[in-house]
Amino acid sequence: MPRLALYAIAVCVLAVVAAVISFVQGSWLGIVWVLLAGLSSNMAWFYLRRQRARTAG
Repeated sequence: MPRLALYAIAVCVLAVVAAVISFVQGSWLGIVWVLLAGLSSNMAWFYLRRQRARTAG
């Protein structure tokens, strides 16, 4: 697994945890964390697909 994909997954997990904590505390700042989780999730998929394309080709 590419290193950048692992970093993106780690950021995604941490952003989800931060969003849950933020929403539990009653803060609407969790929306920003949800958006960051979505962005990092897409980055992880991109790096994984790029790695698969390189190894297949």
